[in-house]
Amino acid sequence: MRFLLPVLLCLIPHWAAADDAETVDAFGALLHEAQLVLTRPPGFVDLSPGRNPILDYEHALRSADGSLEIRLAVRPLGRLEIDYDDPHGAVPNPEHVFPLVFESLATRLSGGRHAPSLPYPPDQARTKFNADWAAAALFDTVSDFATDHKQGLLVAIHRNKVSDAYLVFLFDDYPAVKERLNAAMGTLVFTPVDTADPPGESQPR
Repeated sequence: MRFLLPVLLCLIPHWAAADDAETVDAFGALLHEAQLVLTRPPGFVDLSPGRNPILDYEHALRSADGSLEIRLAVRPLGRLEIDYDDPHGAVPNPEHVFPLVFESLATRLSGGRHAPSLPYPPDQARTKFNADWAAAALFDTVSDFATDHKQGLLVAIHRNKVSDAYLVFLFDDYPAVKERLNAAMGTLVFTPVDTADPPGESQPR
């Protein structure tokens, strides 16, 4: 499966729909290709992949009480195709557009409303996610994202020449889920550069 990234004057992220028959093995292979490790937070259950007009996602998790949901979208750079409709400009390099994709996605998730965002300092991106770049944005949800939750936190992580990944945390009451949300930040991280262990799914911590 390849992912289509159209660009028309401004950057608009859109991904090819995930296959309904996406299996655990296929998702594991996608994680391996993207050099990512999934660690299921204690007490969370797996959900099926999902399609919606804003962001298709390959996996999701939900807390036992349903108060916190995590949607995961994995985008290996080798699979990205950029549909660029500007005859006077060069097609953007997928390696250079990830901050714009993040901002565009945050805007779409919030329905064009204010979605305060902030990049992580490089040392925090490496410490938290083994990433070369990472950023987060808070937003109020819209119906197109197919959720009953009212609020969300988008976290984007990037490893140079490898992949991008998006974690979307969905909830209704931030103070009520803050502790679990912070603990779940390590749900999807890049493998350490010097590790000898293969990427994939680890055991819950």
